[in-house]
Amino acid sequence: MLRHLRVITIITLRGSRMTRLLAFLLLFLMLLPGARAELTDQRRALIKDLFPKATRIEDKQADYPVYPVYQLHQLLGYAYESVDISDLPGYSGRPIQLLIGIDPDGRFTGVHVLEHHEPVFLHGLGEQPMYNFIDQYTGRSLTEHIVVENKKNSEHAESGNGVVYFDGVTSATISVIIINDTILSSALKVARNKLESFAQAPVMQPRPDLYEPLTWQQMLDRGYVGRWQLSVDDAEKQLGRPLDSYPSLPEAKPGEPFTDIYYAYVSSPMIGRNLFGDQGYRRVMDNLRPSEQVLVVMSRGLIHHVPDNFKPGTVPGRLALEQSELSVDLRDLNRLDGDTHMQAPGMPGFERANLFKMGGHGGFNPGADASLVLNLELARNPLISDSATFRAPMTLPWGLFEPAAVQASPEDSRRPAWVGLWQDRWLSIAVLVVSLTVLTLFFARQRYFSRYPKLVHRFRWGFLFFTLFYIGFYAQGQLSVTNIFTLLLSLWDGFKINMFLLDPVIFILWCYTFVTLFIWGRGLFCGWLCPFGALQEMASWLGKKLRIRQRRVPERWHRWLIGLKYVILGSLVITAFNSLTMAEQLAEVEPFKTSITLYFWRYWPFVAYAVGLLVIGVFVHKFFCRYLCPLGAGLAVLGRLRLFSWLERIDLCGNPCQLCTRKCEIGAIRSNGAIDYNECIQCLECVVILRDDNQCVARLVDKKQARRAEILAVNVG
Repeated sequence: MLRHLRVITIITLRGSRMTRLLAFLLLFLMLLPGARAELTDQRRALIKDLFPKATRIEDKQADYPVYPVYQLHQLLGYAYESVDISDLPGYSGRPIQLLIGIDPDGRFTGVHVLEHHEPVFLHGLGEQPMYNFIDQYTGRSLTEHIVVENKKNSEHAESGNGVVYFDGVTSATISVIIINDTILSSALKVARNKLESFAQAPVMQPRPDLYEPLTWQQMLDRGYVGRWQLSVDDAEKQLGRPLDSYPSLPEAKPGEPFTDIYYAYVSSPMIGRNLFGDQGYRRVMDNLRPSEQVLVVMSRGLIHHVPDNFKPGTVPGRLALEQSELSVDLRDLNRLDGDTHMQAPGMPGFERANLFKMGGHGGFNPGADASLVLNLELARNPLISDSATFRAPMTLPWGLFEPAAVQASPEDSRRPAWVGLWQDRWLSIAVLVVSLTVLTLFFARQRYFSRYPKLVHRFRWGFLFFTLFYIGFYAQGQLSVTNIFTLLLSLWDGFKINMFLLDPVIFILWCYTFVTLFIWGRGLFCGWLCPFGALQEMASWLGKKLRIRQRRVPERWHRWLIGLKYVILGSLVITAFNSLTMAEQLAEVEPFKTSITLYFWRYWPFVAYAVGLLVIGVFVHKFFCRYLCPLGAGLAVLGRLRLFSWLERIDLCGNPCQLCTRKCEIGAIRSNGAIDYNECIQCLECVVILRDDNQCVARLVDKKQARRAEILAVNVG
């Protein structure tokens, strides 16, 4: 609204008389009560859908942007628009605008999508998978730890351990993670401000200068190490049957506890240095963010805090931590090894010990009370299991802490979403980095390798298959023109790199492509790293194998058609600044989403278009790349700034020799022998010809002259 008013003001001051009249008329229409009532009625109807029993919906509060909802005089909860609370950008670069309802107990009453620009839902999978995903929040609580997975794990979902597994959306992983982050982070802010049970205690931090050497027993006596012991009798009472009903449990020895758990807040130097020593403490705390905290848990007895098959570096399913009605994330650090081990004098042995990093949407406040939760599921037989939940208070000694100078918000205390994505995809990242390193070395030594034509051809085709099947289909590393205008819009509105880090494969490919644009031009990406480009090249190869005549576009038409992709690029960029939704629709000129992201599983007109381009490519080599691809046009514009011209030319190229010109299927070599780097895909075929004694005219001439000189020398001799 304010932006529109500024525009109208400028028009009013600078425009003609007619322009001013129209501006005042527009301003008058914007201020009419009826125009505002329609939007209010719309919003009220959506809020009513979130709270069906509502009889009164108040206006948005001035002190905090929420809509209180009542049934007569009873508060049913609050509705709010996510962009008023949290403006996390979506994958498109624009926030996903949601209307969220939350009741006084911190349970979601529902979520509505108000506006979004996520390409995969708008023009790919359709919006229904997104609606199905957000429907899972209804009835769920902020106290639960929600984990998004691509396949729902029914065993975990019903385990009752405070962890709820949501079914994600295949091919839209990043978008649903952003939606989840937006919903949980905004709901937590509302709960902290409006719900009494979620009010946050004053934030405390460890005293950094507090330390004195202590023995294990002294730490126990002072409460620096906590203990939670659960007897066999208590466990049987909770389970409702004797332990011998569960064949998986070992037989209890006389006096042996059901579980004996010790825990300590390692982030406090008083505790951490005494447990691990100075060097061990530094190793434990290395590479942690300032807001991240560490808890060590040790156990012995019949049952441990983690099962025998616990996977290091993951979230413990059996142990949970709760604070202020919220679940605190625990993740194993996997740092207890030969160099980092507990060494407090008099410390007994334990059968299990783990270092856990604490975080999550609510963070962890060491100055507030918390609870350790042990969730067990014990099988009586292959078909029947019993579940039980045990709780124990966890209170840390106040003398170890002091008030935090600046109370960090939950967003500051939890790690960014992209960190987990990079950790989860570490193998894909490693494979991609190794492959790009190999490709770089190959291009840097292209003059050497071009002496071996078979090696070059085999390497090229091997890498094209790798690009299509691994980078494209498996790692989903298809760059798109939408990335370009998303970047431009981000620069226009205020650049935030976190948005681009959400997809590690795309981020690495873009960084690599951007750097190599200034070294080799656009060709390194378009000819080697574009999955759809590789697919087109394979279509052309198939056409040759089927003995289909290859059509060569006349030079005059070729030069005219080249400009078409630049027109498409300019139209998309201009449209994006006026309507991102329209730009995303027009970006369907790229068949990348249909062919690579969705594996040709889409509404038939999109599939027909993508397949049609490949069929044309059977007759005309890489037709789409040469004449229609807006991404290639954008890279060509930046590629004009390249620093080197690597492809060697000699005096006879183009005069008289036309061999490279005829064999360049992409049409990047002019009749005078010059290479058009803006169109070149760096296939290196011309470099191979130049090194081939049986193809290059210059080398044939040199060979003939050398042969004549040799014959002449023999005759003279």
